[in-house]
Amino acid sequence: MADDDLVVVATFGDRAAADIAASALDAAEIDAMIRADDGGAMRPALAWAGVGFQVIVRREDADAARQILETPARPV
Repeated sequence: MADDDLVVVATFGDRAAADIAASALDAAEIDAMIRADDGGAMRPALAWAGVGFQVIVRREDADAARQILETPARPV
């Protein structure tokens, strides 16, 4: 898969929020990964100072992924 086949669908300020988003996409059977320059998780401030924690999916899944991430959570 080439880099141009992947797109950023959301950016978060912390790893936990990005993990939750990636998990929601996984539950919808959309493959996702998190990209962050955080020094191998040893320097999270690097990501905060840069582009944050980016959730990335395949280009063909981007619209569905954005829709899932933008849908408000239903109260339990």
